[in-house]
Amino acid sequence: MGKIKRFFSHETSIIDDGCIIGERTKIWHFSHIMPDCIIGNDCNIGQNVVVSPKVVLGNNVKVQNNVSIYTGVFCEDDVFLGPSMVFTNVINPRSAIKRQNEFQVTNVKRGASIGANATIVCGNTIGEYAFVGAGAVVTKNVLPYALVVGNPSQQIGWVSEFGHRLIFDKNGIAECVESGDKYIKDNGLVDKMN
Repeated sequence: MGKIKRFFSHETSIIDDGCIIGERTKIWHFSHIMPDCIIGNDCNIGQNVVVSPKVVLGNNVKVQNNVSIYTGVFCEDDVFLGPSMVFTNVINPRSAIKRQNEFQVTNVKRGASIGANATIVCGNTIGEYAFVGAGAVVTKNVLPYALVVGNPSQQIGWVSEFGHRLIFDKNGIAECVESGDKYIKDNGLVDKMN
């Protein structure tokens, strides 16, 4: 008896051999999932997305239209990848020189959002719940809960898990305007309070 497909893929999408795709995931028009990818449950892969070999996406990852996710990228649960953003995987690419053995790892941690048209230079980590603004070019690690914008990206503040700017009082405490959750800033880092 054949295995029941528990995800949706549009008839124009291509899914190569060796992929593991989670339940309730949707893969839309003209997207290509290349060999040996792992895509979690409840993901949404938009139109015209390329997921290169051996990429790993956690659960509930939202990939908007026209995104390229190259080998070496690992996205944890609840990551948002905005329209037309792109990852790289080689620092000094040249058409005539093969550098597949030089692919660098890029980690996007749980709950992070990357805005439209942003570029993430390989070898960096985007911290938990960080927010990369539209069009930013990330050339170094981004701290958890950090808000970064520009080219090259610079940190201009902090955000909550709900994506709202955090304004800290003199004691280093901030409250999310939507959730009411409290955050503490200490020694240049932010964390959610229990």
